Amino acid sequence: MSDYYKTRYTYDSGRTKVWRAISEYLQKFINRESDTVLDLGAGYCDFINNIKAPNRFALDLNPDGSRFCNQNVTFICASVLKMDDIPSASINVIFASNLLEHFDNDELDLMLEEFKRVLTVGGIVILLQPNYRYAYKEYFDDYTHKKVFSHNSLSNFFESKGYEILEMIPKFLPFSLKSRLPKSYLLTKLYLSSFFRPMAKQMLLVVEKK
Repeated sequence: MSDYYKTRYTYDSGRTKVWRAISEYLQKFINRESDTVLDLGAGYCDFINNIKAPNRFALDLNPDGSRFCNQNVTFICASVLKMDDIPSASINVIFASNLLEHFDNDELDLMLEEFKRVLTVGGIVILLQPNYRYAYKEYFDDYTHKKVFSHNSLSNFFESKGYEILEMIPKFLPFSLKSRLPKSYLLTKLYLSSFFRPMAKQMLLVVEKK
C-alpha cells in the first residue's frame, strides 16, 4: 500500500482546488442538512473534506489517511470488502473514485453486498471511474488494475444488482489529474459546466438502491 502511494498516487496539494469544484458539482446528489456520506478508498480525503453533509466518513486501508481528514470527518481504517464498523442501513450516500477497477469479480460481488447492507433504502452510490472505451491506452499503466469497465458494462453491472441508474456521463473528467495543466478551481468549474470536455476519459455513474 505504501509503495502504491509513493508511485501512482502521490500527494498533491493542488488537487484540492480541482476537488472543490468536483464536489460542488456532485453536491446536488447530497442533502447538506441530513445525509450521512461515506467516502470509500478515501485516499487524501479530497472529496469528503469538500462535500457538505452533517455526517461524513472516510474509509481507507491506509492508516495514514487519517492525517488528511478534516477535523469533522471520521476516519475508518478498513477494507471496502468488510466494513464491520459501519452499521447496517446507516449511510445515505456512498462515494468512490477510481476504486472498482482494483478488484476482481468475486471481490466486487462482496463489495456490492456491503453496499447493500450499509445503504439506507433510497440510498445512492456515486462513482467516478476510468472508462475503458476512451482510456484503453492508459488503463493498465496502473499495475493494480484488475477489472475493465466501460460506461455500458458499469451501468449493466449495477442494474444486475438491483440498482436504478440516476445518471451516467460517459465522459466526465480527464483520465488523471497528473498533468502539466494548472490545477484550477475555476477551470474545473468551467470544464464541468461545458458539454464539450476535451480529454475526458473518466465516467460518472450515480445509482439508487431500491
